[in-house]
Amino acid sequence: MVGNLAAQFSTRLDISRLAPSFSDNLGTSSTDELLSVYATAVSGILLVFQFINLTILGLRKPAVAHSGSQSGRTWAGTYFEQPGGIIAFVGFRLVAALVLTVVSFVSLKQFGNNDGTIVNLALFITLVYTVVLTVLSILSRLEWSAILTRHANTLWFICFLELGFRDLYPLATFDRTPLDSKEGWLIWVKIALLFILAIVIPLAIPRRYIPYDPKDPSPTPAPEQTTSLFSLVFYFFLDPVLFEARRVSHLPYDHLPPLADYDYAKNLRSRAFQHLDRFSGLGKRRHLFFSLMRIFWKEYTIMSLMTMVQAGADLSVPVGVNQLLRYIERKGADTTIQPWVWIIWLLLGPTLSSIAFEWYIFVSTRSIVHTESIITQVVFEHALRIRVKAETSQSDSQRFTLSSETASLADSSPTSESQDEESGAHESSASDDETLHSTARSRDDTLRSSSTSGGQSHAGSLKGIPAVKGATPVTGVLSTARSTPSKDLSDSSKNLVGKLNNLVSTDLQNIVDAKDFIRIFALVPIQVTLCIWFLYNILGWSAFVGLGVIVVTFPVPGLLARFIQQAQKARMKRTDARVQVVTEIMNVLRMIKMFGWEQKMNDRISTKREDELSFIKRLRLLGMMTAIANHIIPVLTMLATFSTYVSPTLYPLRLSRSLISMVVFDKFSNLLRMAIFLTTQALNGKVSLDRITNFLYDTELLDSWSQTEAEPAILSAPPPAPDVIGFRQATFAWSAEEDKNNGLYTPSRRQFLLKIEGNLLFQKGVINMIVGPTGSGKTSVLMALLSEMHFVPSGPESWYGLPRASGVAYAAQESWVQNATIRDNVIFGADFDEERYKKVIYQCCLDRDLMLFEAGDQTEVGEKGLTLSGGQKARVTLARAVYSQAGIILLDDVLAALDVHTSKWIVDKCLKGDLIRGRTVILVTHNVVLVRPIARFIVSIKDGRVASQASIEDAILSNKELAVEIEKDEEAVERANEEIDPQSAPNEPSGRDGKLILKEEVELGHISWSALKLFLTSMGGHHTLLFFITFITCFLTAELAENGQTYFLGYWARQYEAVADPSQVNVPFYLAIYVAILVLLILTFCLGFVVYLWGVLRASRIIHQRLVTSVIGTTLRWLDTTPTSRVITRCTQDIRDIDDPLAQMFSTLVQMSLAMGIKFLAVIILTPAFIFPAVFVGLFGAWCGNIYIKAQLPVKREMSNAKAPVLGHFGAAMTGLTSIRAYGVEETFRKEVRVRIDHYSRPARTFYNLNRWIDVRVDAISNVFAAALAAYLLYVGHGDASNVGFSLNMAVGFSGTILWWIRIVNQFEVRGNSLERIGAYIAIEQEKPPVPEGIPPAYWPASGHLRVEALSARYSPDGPKVLKNLSFEVNSGERIGVVGRTGSGKSSLMLSLLRLIYSDGTVYYDGIATNSINLEELRRKITIIPQIPELLSGSVRENLDPFAQHDDATLNSALRSAGLFSLQEEIEEEDRITLDSDVASGGNNLSVGQRQIIALARAMVRESKLLILDEATSAIDYKTDSVIQSSLRHELNEDVTLITVAHRLQTIMDSDKILVLDAGQIAEFDRPAELLKNKDGKLRALVDESADKDHLLEMVKAKEHLDRRN
Repeated sequence: MVGNLAAQFSTRLDISRLAPSFSDNLGTSSTDELLSVYATAVSGILLVFQFINLTILGLRKPAVAHSGSQSGRTWAGTYFEQPGGIIAFVGFRLVAALVLTVVSFVSLKQFGNNDGTIVNLALFITLVYTVVLTVLSILSRLEWSAILTRHANTLWFICFLELGFRDLYPLATFDRTPLDSKEGWLIWVKIALLFILAIVIPLAIPRRYIPYDPKDPSPTPAPEQTTSLFSLVFYFFLDPVLFEARRVSHLPYDHLPPLADYDYAKNLRSRAFQHLDRFSGLGKRRHLFFSLMRIFWKEYTIMSLMTMVQAGADLSVPVGVNQLLRYIERKGADTTIQPWVWIIWLLLGPTLSSIAFEWYIFVSTRSIVHTESIITQVVFEHALRIRVKAETSQSDSQRFTLSSETASLADSSPTSESQDEESGAHESSASDDETLHSTARSRDDTLRSSSTSGGQSHAGSLKGIPAVKGATPVTGVLSTARSTPSKDLSDSSKNLVGKLNNLVSTDLQNIVDAKDFIRIFALVPIQVTLCIWFLYNILGWSAFVGLGVIVVTFPVPGLLARFIQQAQKARMKRTDARVQVVTEIMNVLRMIKMFGWEQKMNDRISTKREDELSFIKRLRLLGMMTAIANHIIPVLTMLATFSTYVSPTLYPLRLSRSLISMVVFDKFSNLLRMAIFLTTQALNGKVSLDRITNFLYDTELLDSWSQTEAEPAILSAPPPAPDVIGFRQATFAWSAEEDKNNGLYTPSRRQFLLKIEGNLLFQKGVINMIVGPTGSGKTSVLMALLSEMHFVPSGPESWYGLPRASGVAYAAQESWVQNATIRDNVIFGADFDEERYKKVIYQCCLDRDLMLFEAGDQTEVGEKGLTLSGGQKARVTLARAVYSQAGIILLDDVLAALDVHTSKWIVDKCLKGDLIRGRTVILVTHNVVLVRPIARFIVSIKDGRVASQASIEDAILSNKELAVEIEKDEEAVERANEEIDPQSAPNEPSGRDGKLILKEEVELGHISWSALKLFLTSMGGHHTLLFFITFITCFLTAELAENGQTYFLGYWARQYEAVADPSQVNVPFYLAIYVAILVLLILTFCLGFVVYLWGVLRASRIIHQRLVTSVIGTTLRWLDTTPTSRVITRCTQDIRDIDDPLAQMFSTLVQMSLAMGIKFLAVIILTPAFIFPAVFVGLFGAWCGNIYIKAQLPVKREMSNAKAPVLGHFGAAMTGLTSIRAYGVEETFRKEVRVRIDHYSRPARTFYNLNRWIDVRVDAISNVFAAALAAYLLYVGHGDASNVGFSLNMAVGFSGTILWWIRIVNQFEVRGNSLERIGAYIAIEQEKPPVPEGIPPAYWPASGHLRVEALSARYSPDGPKVLKNLSFEVNSGERIGVVGRTGSGKSSLMLSLLRLIYSDGTVYYDGIATNSINLEELRRKITIIPQIPELLSGSVRENLDPFAQHDDATLNSALRSAGLFSLQEEIEEEDRITLDSDVASGGNNLSVGQRQIIALARAMVRESKLLILDEATSAIDYKTDSVIQSSLRHELNEDVTLITVAHRLQTIMDSDKILVLDAGQIAEFDRPAELLKNKDGKLRALVDESADKDHLLEMVKAKEHLDRRN
């Protein structure tokens, strides 16, 4: 039989070659019949080549044994290791292949003499070959198994296509029959088995997990890597996450799908750094764009292919509907394709487009996460190598400054279809972030990761070659061009952090936003070409008229977009101005409340807000004009097209042409807008790519990383011994560029170079002290040792050295702490030694501080150490250095932030303690008096030179400025000894668990009704019902007109069916009605938009006003327990959400809801039978949307919370860059940033993939609904073409809108969290509001008389009393001193007089009870000068008179009376403080003494009858203190009552009366002389304890003598 078949097959080939027409008559060519045989032959040849490649050529490659690799094992050998699903599918595939082969043999045997013999024989040969391949795939090695399986699948697919063309395609036509119909049921069995083998099994079989790195496989593979292709394309692998989220209130982070291998930061680093980082293998400079394309070329290839598939499939609906309407119009005449084909086309075409688009987004969003990870890592690692310096040149400042124009483009751009689902993806949460702890770090990694045995940082390292691992020089404080580090280093640090944060936030966002640039080349040209071709086919040359209108009118939206960008820039300036005012006021809100300025500051904010709202209104109106233009342009297009199509030639207006042309014209307009938008995004991305490229190649690096080729001709020598610490003939500059210019100009116009002439050798095992006046270059010595400065050898004998074998520890003057617990900051990754740790805590004076925290050393310090005071941060930084095992400790003025008492403790307990003994300490300090007794070697620096080395006496003799500073230090020590109640600086309260108190609440689930009600009622104002009726009616009418125009076109088309001659149709009449409908649409839309615009502006105004009023009017207790940054976030980020996203989303939501309702009703009215399917589609969409939102909201919150720690770690590392390099823990921080990136990537990938899950499902049900409706209308409804077209149009619109409606609802809920947060702050506790009865008489107060009766006070309504039943009286003009030890209630008394805390009892001020007076009126009549006063940013004039109520003469007189002019007599005129002098926020650019003088002058300007002063004590120098005391004694009016909270007895011993407090009660109150007569009295005890007792007694006697004379 087989021989006969072979002979017959050979004869058939000869006949077909001799007479080709013979086979043509059979419906297929011989080539088609032998297609499967040809494919089999090609497969065999390819397998031979692959065998040669994998075996023979593979023998020449060195074998690499991977512990995790299974490449040498057979599939059968790993049988029991395969997932159960794979085993089942493999077995089923083998059985199906055998059955198919048997069926084919049976078919060949039964029908061997028929026309299909050649096809059957070819198919049988191919199937036998595939069975062999299937068996071999089970027995072969794993890599060969995959190859053989792919070959078999391909051959089955080719066979399926061949039989499908022969037997399935004819069924879709009216004039053909299947070629193999004679085989009966056998042919359908073969086709079914081929469908299963070629399509079902390859799509449904689970994939084998292949680790990215065989040596490091994941213990829990991601479902994305093992799920089947079908599950991957339709995202079924996410179902467990979604259904779990439905069951729980909040989906925890740990239950999210694990990251895939290729998503981990370490794997991305190994993949990308060779193309990005010039120190990881990249040979020459390469633009970041080309590097990214080299990394992501596979992804962009897939994205391009998917875009092209989508471009073609997008036209499936217009083509399908057009063909169906033509079939109905012609009643089946002249048609070849069955109508059910077009119905399936309406299902499969959009589904294919959806799958292609969603896969494009899937790949692109995965690339987003990868790009964020890669660029963050490369910028972070490069930042660890850079030399930090102040940028003073214009070129430098421009290099890293994002232009406002670029920013405005990014801000004002609309969202694209592929981007809006990620709109909230990059928000950073304003809440306190959980600290991420990386894996345990070993002590060696922490202290010696950059050290080699006996290695040290010196000038002998090779330039241009990266240092060997373990020998990278590490650094200390951030350096600037100035020689003094304290303030300028901090500014440079902030500048650097700001620039780098811009690179990894704004610039990185611009880059990932530009990811869709490929659509400009892959989508737009293809779809434009297809649109033009399609329109020409259905409308002829009239299509070009419409296209011409689009092209001519297209500049209008572009012009409006330019106006919007300009308005956006202006708006952002106003927003910045408002934010600046809000930030300023919130930072000094305590002072504002003390002065009673709440209403005036509220008015100031309101003025800025109104200015901002005016530009928001302008932006919205321009947006409305753009929307109108986008409506009118398609209208004009269609009018021009239809009028030229119908009128001149009198063609009948067929719905199959008009309806579809409308859709295609609209698509064409959208394509042009997309092209402009994508181009704008691409240009923004290019700017950011340029900036990061410049950062990677143009920033100056440390000497050991520098690749500068032009090196000095002078070579340097290594240090004479490996353990020597010091310099010889060395010069250092802050940068290599400075060296060329002989230094860099500092802001004081001085050029600075550190020059060490001769030898400077520090002594080992002792404390070495570096001293010198401010700005002399002390810090520069430490920076030079740490290789932070650029080394310029002066000769062949030049060298410098810092041995690192024993480790180096460093404490910067600008204290640096991580966002971790206090213990973690002290341990800093080293092994925990409890005994050593307790010693460090004690010696660094942290015991008492830890007792104040309820969580002790487990208290989290917060970002930038916000829970710690400056002194506490300094001591934690010192403790870190002391706790380390490093043999060398560099301390940069760690005593500067400490008061004298704490400094003495540190010197006595720590620097003299056993933990420092035997270690080399190099200490930069101004506190020469305290440190001098323990220092064994002293270096004096002056103007960047070594003035002396050896003894302190030599240093004082050679340096007059140093002598002056030592004299001041001695004064400070003496003054500190006189203090009664020394106490550490206050700290923020902490919760019991160590977290920041009042952790920000996270709303779970949906947006609450109270938050939504706040928004809705604010929009409606006093006429909420009328507003919403008008707004919704206008939008409803516009939507009716929008859908009515489509119905009218169908009605117009029906008129041609009712007449024999098309000329009988009154075209102008119907055209006029059509125009009227469009005019009604535009007018109602504009009216509704304007009404809504006024509503959202009203809401923005009211909500902002209520928020600001609530925060300004809250209690002092609430302000003490709420971080200022959180309040500022409400007034900035959350208000911005209400101004922009929420306002736009709500109107869009209303419009879409109305449109869906109208389309739904239209379908039901025209097709009543479809009410149940329509309801089902709606319910299914709502069900999917509910499941989706339940999962997406917690994932979005987790994503936002995970993003902030990445930037927080980045910023913290850059702030402490020198400390990190000094300790040598760069690799630890690299690992930590990878951990945090992975922590962010996990919810980010899930967030994006959940969007794909909902998109695919809603698209699928929408396509099924449209196809089902088309089938019903065609085969059951039998409606006319116009109704069918209108119904299909409505159905497609309804089902397609469901997806975007769900998306908008989700985004509205996410953004609605801002309403929740603002609503919570509007409802906070408030002080007593003002009432008309609380306005005092105009003359009040006429005197400073004060009477207190039974005054008690507490800080919270249910808290303990801090003042208990105080009663006393103060006459007008008296000077009262208040003393007492810590906790006695001095500050509480001052606050209760201003009614800033909860108080009982009565206080009479000039005869009127203060509890009957409005708070603002009371506080405006009392002035308090805090210990460290807060000032507003601006000028001195604005601080003295913030509301411009006095002239300059009055202000200058107040400054003179306060003593400022006498204090500045010895200062050069250009350096004096005047009314025009700038004041930084909080007054940080002024000394404490200067701030107190300005605050005293402000009190004089206010002319208050009651003045309260909290003495500044040792924080100010002796001369300033003398001036202030003199002013208080002689410059105040006689009727001004002065109450001084004293910390030194010397200040108040000449007071009229002294009030001694003890435990919140009055212990004594009388004249000083009378109190001192009581030998058992409190004041007498304080005086007896004083070292200056005699002087104090003399002051009392002098006061008594003066009073008797008067």
